Amino acid sequence: MHSPDRGAIVELSRAEIDSFLRQQRIARLGCHLDGLTYVVPVIYAFDGASIFVVTTEGQKVSMMRSSPRVCVEVDEYDTSGSWRSVIAYGDYEELEGNDVEEALAALRDAFGRAAPAEPRGLGPGVVVFRIRLDELTGRSVAR
Repeated sequence: MHSPDRGAIVELSRAEIDSFLRQQRIARLGCHLDGLTYVVPVIYAFDGASIFVVTTEGQKVSMMRSSPRVCVEVDEYDTSGSWRSVIAYGDYEELEGNDVEEALAALRDAFGRAAPAEPRGLGPGVVVFRIRLDELTGRSVAR
């Protein structure tokens, strides 16, 4: 994180945004449908272009299937009052087949886990998706 003035809000570069998104694990996912906005935390992995999430059927999946344009927010704060935040927009895409395996591999890698010993099914109601990010902004303050 760079800061010419302590306490000044600084725009993050794309490289800083990418690095930040790779370091973090929890994002807030915002979706909107029929006048209702829904924001929910998700655990994710980032590959430089998309975030990957495994979840279960529910309100967010139903909303994103109908209205795939979403917003993602990731932030961190420390006890000194410094913070970083990234807001990104993108499109929901439900994954199938080999794309599911790639997403699961990205999540295992992000969380430092080895590949599973043997493949196993995801279970009923499990949904694996990606958000292809196309607009990203980031800001920080160092105190």
